[in-house]
Order: sequence, then structure tokens, then C-alpha cells
Amino acid sequence: MELRHLRYFVALAECLSFTRAAERAHVSQSTLSHQIRQMEDELGHPLFDRIGKRVLLTEAGETFLGHAAKALQEVDHGLSQLKRAGDALSGEVRIGATGTFNLGFVPEALAMFLKRHPTVKVTVDELAADAIAQRLIDETLDVGIAYQPADPTHLWFEPLYTEEMVLVVAPSHPLAQRKRVRMVELHRQSLALLPRAFATRVMLDECFRACGAEPVIAAEMNTIAPIVGLVARTQLAAIVSSHAVQPRDDVRVIPLESPSPVRTPGMLWKRDARQTSSVRSFASCIRKLALGRSLRAAA
Repeated sequence: MELRHLRYFVALAECLSFTRAAERAHVSQSTLSHQIRQMEDELGHPLFDRIGKRVLLTEAGETFLGHAAKALQEVDHGLSQLKRAGDALSGEVRIGATGTFNLGFVPEALAMFLKRHPTVKVTVDELAADAIAQRLIDETLDVGIAYQPADPTHLWFEPLYTEEMVLVVAPSHPLAQRKRVRMVELHRQSLALLPRAFATRVMLDECFRACGAEPVIAAEMNTIAPIVGLVARTQLAAIVSSHAVQPRDDVRVIPLESPSPVRTPGMLWKRDARQTSSVRSFASCIRKLALGRSLRAAA
């Protein structure tokens, strides 16, 4: 059964006249009659009684009409949404992102989004995860790019991809030439890390406890770029997202293992919040970019 069959059936059910229904459906009466017969044969039930020139719905036709009309209504609503989506979007998208994602992920997604929708105003605030969560609840942000919140009561988390945390050191650091480093080898090593208020730091502390390592936290900084800059100038090491370090000659990036620290970034929304077309379109760009990262990581 095809969509046109439903349209012909509903038109005839409403008009109860092959002549008027054919005019409404912009087909000939013979075509309409043939399509209705074809539909009845497929369903195995007569939908109309033909009494002379009169047309009446059968009991089966009455039962099917409500479902067919509802299905057409949903299809027409979807087509209307698609048509509006093709028009120029407007309004504003308010984004909150942690520092890691503002280094490359969010700018890349914004470039994709603004190329398609240059009339939309975009604001991005770089915030800690807790601040993003609170502002989503307060509805001063539309979408967050961060990690899964500790309390998901008011927020919905949509995972995007999995990322590994890596060790970053200067070229002169004793570990700089290693291909991999076990977490336990960071025992008594001097590190620069995010403060304990960050979920990433909490996760790293758990990894250290799991392997019995007690590093020396020589510096705490609340953004990633200064941490990497400090590492490049000292003998400190840092642990950051593999996506947070842009290619540069003054640092070395080394995978960690036993255990391998892993994070799952995602989009955050306030539960039951109304999302505008602009926000949904931006979210679509984020998903496409995240899928690309996942495919590259698997290759």
C-alpha cells in the first residue's frame, strides 16, 4: 500500500462521491475507482458499499478511516516541518562548553552550522560542567557540550563518542620517548592537572587509586591550554583529552594504560525543554561531527 492509496481513501470517505473525490485528488474517476479496488483487495475487506450512485463506508471502512486520517496528518506535518527546515533559520543558539571542546570540536561544529544558517546568532560560553548544568536548568543555555552530569535528575545526556586521556610532556621529559605509559608509573611524578572541582579530575584520581599511584600535584589550572603551555616549559606532565592537544613541536603525547582513562563526551539538555529549529539544527551538526570522530578513531 502506498501513500496515494490513503489519500484516495480519505478523500472518498469524506466526499462519499467518486466525482468529487476524484476532483479533490486530481485524478480521473476510473483511476480513483481502480486504486480503491486495489486497496480493498490488499486489505481483504470492502471499505465502501456502492449502492447505485451512492457511496457509503462499510464497518471496516469506518474502522480504518481514523487510522488512515491520523497517518496522513502525521505525514503532512512532517512534510511541513521539512519545508520550514529548508527555509532560512533565525533566532539564537546559546551553547555552554567545557574548555576541552572549545579548543576544536565546538568551533568546527559552529563553522558547519553557520555555513548553512548564517542568519542565526550563536553565543558560546566556556564553563565548568557544573555551571553548564545549572544554566541549562535555569534555561539561560540551550545546549551543553560536556560530560555526563553527576545528577541527571533535571538533565538529559546524549553520548557522542568515546575519547582517551593521554599523557602530555615536554620533549626533554624522561617519559617523552615512551610509546605507552602505565598509570602506576606516574607514582611520585610531578603533574599539572585540573582542580578537583572538575569531573575529569575526579575520574583521574579514581584511576590513580585503582593502580596504587600517588602523583605529586605540582600545579592545578582550570583550563587546558595553559596546562599544556606550562608542560611545554617545564618538566611537569599533564593528563588531558586526546582531542585537546593541537599538533605542536614543543610537547609529546603518549597513550596511557592499566587502566586507560576514558571519557564519554555528550550533549546536555534540560528535560522537557522546548528546542527551536535552530537548536535542533546545531545538534545535528554536533552529531555528524561526533560520528566522524568515532569513525576515524575506529579506523
